[in-house]
Amino acid sequence: MKGQTQAHSQYRRFRTLLIANRGEIACRVIRTARAMGLRTVAVYSEADADSMHVAMADEAVLLGPARARDSYLNIERVIEVARQTGAEAVHPGYGFLSESAEFAQACLDAGLVFVGPTAAMIRLMGSKSGSKMLMEEAGVPLVPGYHGEAQDDATLAAAADKAGYPVLVKASAGGGGRGMRVVRAAGELAAALVSARREAKAAFGDDRMLIEKFVQNPRHIVVQIIGDSHGNLLSLFERECTLQRRHQKVIEEAPSPTLNAAQRETVCAAARKAAGAVNYVGAGTIEFVSDGKDVFFIEMNTRLQVEHPVTELITGIDLVEWQLRVAFGETLPLTQDQITLNGHAIEARVYAENPHKNFMPSVGRIRTWHTPAEVNGLRIDAGYRTGDAVSPHYDAMLAKVIAWAPTRDEAIDRLNRGLGESDVRGIVSNIPFLSALVTHPQVRANTIDTGFIERELKNLTPAAPVPHDLELGAAVVAILGEETKRAGAEAHSPWRMAGWMPVGRRRRVFTFRDGQGDEHRVSLVYGNGPATLSIGERELAFTTAPEAAGGFQLRLHGIKSHVVAVIEGHELYLRTRNGRFDLHWVDPFGGETEEQVGEDKIVAPLPGTVVALLAEVGARLEKGAPILTLEVMKMEQTLRAPFAGVLSAIKCKVGDIVGEGVELAVVEPTVV
Repeated sequence: MKGQTQAHSQYRRFRTLLIANRGEIACRVIRTARAMGLRTVAVYSEADADSMHVAMADEAVLLGPARARDSYLNIERVIEVARQTGAEAVHPGYGFLSESAEFAQACLDAGLVFVGPTAAMIRLMGSKSGSKMLMEEAGVPLVPGYHGEAQDDATLAAAADKAGYPVLVKASAGGGGRGMRVVRAAGELAAALVSARREAKAAFGDDRMLIEKFVQNPRHIVVQIIGDSHGNLLSLFERECTLQRRHQKVIEEAPSPTLNAAQRETVCAAARKAAGAVNYVGAGTIEFVSDGKDVFFIEMNTRLQVEHPVTELITGIDLVEWQLRVAFGETLPLTQDQITLNGHAIEARVYAENPHKNFMPSVGRIRTWHTPAEVNGLRIDAGYRTGDAVSPHYDAMLAKVIAWAPTRDEAIDRLNRGLGESDVRGIVSNIPFLSALVTHPQVRANTIDTGFIERELKNLTPAAPVPHDLELGAAVVAILGEETKRAGAEAHSPWRMAGWMPVGRRRRVFTFRDGQGDEHRVSLVYGNGPATLSIGERELAFTTAPEAAGGFQLRLHGIKSHVVAVIEGHELYLRTRNGRFDLHWVDPFGGETEEQVGEDKIVAPLPGTVVALLAEVGARLEKGAPILTLEVMKMEQTLRAPFAGVLSAIKCKVGDIVGEGVELAVVEPTVV
């Protein structure tokens, strides 16, 4: 038998579960585990002491310092905590140690149930190169390429030449787009290998590479599978994950809108065949790439995946519950013909990142966190709350917004509504980008491939919208409301806020600066009689009333609108029917100062680690030439020359941990 499993006695009933993870997935596992009557133990780093998953668990124990290798990746420490707390089982979530054969084996050796496959299965299927060789033997179709043991540059270059450019360089042990590069010409291969190996080593502790033919205009299809320790193996239909950026999934849906019923059965049968090659136990996914005609195996993930909720919504199956029941040693509750597909589900990943700054991760404390109620087919899987800190040390995903409906079009509409009613402040999120993406006509029509986001990036990240009467009026009302709270006024009304007078009228002028730097002036006229707003040449009557769920109603131009407003000092965030708006209330007494970092300064955009110096002092650089690489939130960010010039100084070295805003290099412009 291929992939001979270890004794099935490792699967047994338990009462206490340690979740060896953080953030959204830790919260997700805790919810199901507690619903099943299990006691839950959370682990955390110093950076996560006050995090949501710590608060949710029955017990929580500090692992160590913020760096993942000193905490969440410290196998010995996780095992020690499990023993200290009386945990009998460990759920690894996804990321971190979830696909570590060493960790699975350490759990077994310590007498703990590992909620997942055996170490042998992880080794066989967790290695992209190893799994490809196994699939080749099993007759599962593969993408042309190289997945051998030899890792010298000459061997990999020969393999790339044979496959034909463009090729994909991929970390053998990786996932999530880390350690992956598209190489379009032979001259780009060496640099891509250096960068991919470094990123893979940092993320997975393994820098082995494989080469794949890059499939043009590809579609990404994954099949959810799950097996028990009694030899039962099921597929739970497929998901489409084609909407990606930097090889990381952004939007996922189930079932795939690309496959017909016959193709669906073919790919699901291939997935069962692939998992059956190792008699797989636990939840996992078989990933395929399609060129629109054929489907090729690319890898197996021996864990739960981020997008598992869309499969749960179309099947009615709680995959975490099934994982735990398999770990109990139970048989799967259903047979293959009892699993039915119902409706359509689609998910969007909410990240702390700035789409207008090349999706640079955003760190800081969340000052406002609001998501809609989980009704009418809407589901929110979150790992953060108001007041939580987003750390530079870990992945930037905050939450997932998932929608189910009878049809794909309805599911997209529900997802967009869920995104539209979500507000995250204090850090920058990608929510507006996600809304633009799911409402794009080509996404609606499913005329996409994995390169779609990169091609459409400009259209998906438009400039901030210009505020109009509704937004400017709402800004005034929001400020007056804030002043009323501070003054302790008895009633929420503009004339009380502004100062009612029995005779005469007064005027108060507000000036706002929008995201484009343009200023807008609004006058509030109040006193004897109803207050009015003067915008340009227009004088507008208005009324306002608070709403129980937060925000307020504003009636302007005879139209009643719902407004969400957040005020942070002189910064205003507004969400109206016209979109999201960031306004700056210009200090009416003057004295504002803004310190700008000039474009000629090469500074750290976020806290990170210097992992490579790509130019030497004295080098003449063209605009955009790479200078150094930072690792931020487990992803590499290359800092480049802002203009043509000479690199006159480098103020850091490889291995330095640098803070946000620290100057790292100096470029002197070329004098023409």
